[in-house]
Amino acid sequence: MTHVILAEMTASVSELKRNPMGTVAAGEGAPVAILNHNEPAFYCVPAKAYQAMLDRLDDLELNALAESRKDQPVIRVTLDEL
Repeated sequence: MTHVILAEMTASVSELKRNPMGTVAAGEGAPVAILNHNEPAFYCVPAKAYQAMLDRLDDLELNALAESRKDQPVIRVTLDEL
């Protein structure tokens, strides 16, 4: 059976157990696919990459919300009115 691996770097579960931080470092900031019996089990994603993914998802959600509201009427107010 074939599997799509969505990372350039792979490591086995055994390698991850033996040296977790070395496995993360091997990805050089990119995700590392962790394989169990030569099948992708999960992805080890460094904190900076994970934060960047969450920020991107948040931006996409905010853009979709703004797009959905673009045809609503604009109500102008001054700071004193707030």
